[in-house]
Amino acid sequence: MAGSRPLLPWLIAIGSGVALWSATAVLGDRREPWDAALFWSASYPLALLLCGLCGFAFPVRPWRWAVGLITSQLLVMIGSGADLSLLPLGLVMIGLLCLPAAFAARIGASLRNRIGS
Repeated sequence: MAGSRPLLPWLIAIGSGVALWSATAVLGDRREPWDAALFWSASYPLALLLCGLCGFAFPVRPWRWAVGLITSQLLVMIGSGADLSLLPLGLVMIGLLCLPAAFAARIGASLRNRIGS
């Protein structure tokens, strides 16, 4: 299933990322989701869980789903008209946020492989 529909996991990862980061920005009343207190207490942990679920559902190269979900935050920031003067620093931050997310996706994929074996 994972190899036959490569577009579906991307749509799930990016779509859920955009929805999560948009909700965080709106509920936290911030243009950039990570500026909201809600980001660290709920949204990022939920993003890690979603990455794990995507890794479980689509275990082939699961790090991709983490990258899609986390970097979709950029789409939200650009769409909301955020000041992009700190974009280089933001890209570093996104890269750092992707590391635990990729690990969560890998754990999900490992669980899937163990159950499937």
